[in-house]
Amino acid sequence: MTEVWLVLTNCPDEHAADRIALALVEQRLAACVNRLAPVQSIYRWQGNVERATEVPLLVKTTRERYGDVEQAIRHLHPYDVPEIIALPITAGYAAYLRWIESETARSVMA
Repeated sequence: MTEVWLVLTNCPDEHAADRIALALVEQRLAACVNRLAPVQSIYRWQGNVERATEVPLLVKTTRERYGDVEQAIRHLHPYDVPEIIALPITAGYAAYLRWIESETARSVMA
């Protein structure tokens, strides 16, 4: 079975989150993207401590598709340096993991 990954990113607003989530699923780079409730982030950026409301995305994909997922997020994301973190899924319901694999499989041209 293909290695399934969970990719995390935070967006500045719902519009950006929806645009990224929809693009990833439409392009078959992700089987599913969960948009979570807004969170308050505190971080250091360019020497200053910042606060922002952000919308987290949980992207279900595969290791094989990670490079394309990262590229798409970087292209669509309004931040100069977006958070893009990938975590391998080490266990899960096998049928669900197979579904992620099938939904993100590269199409084969005949």
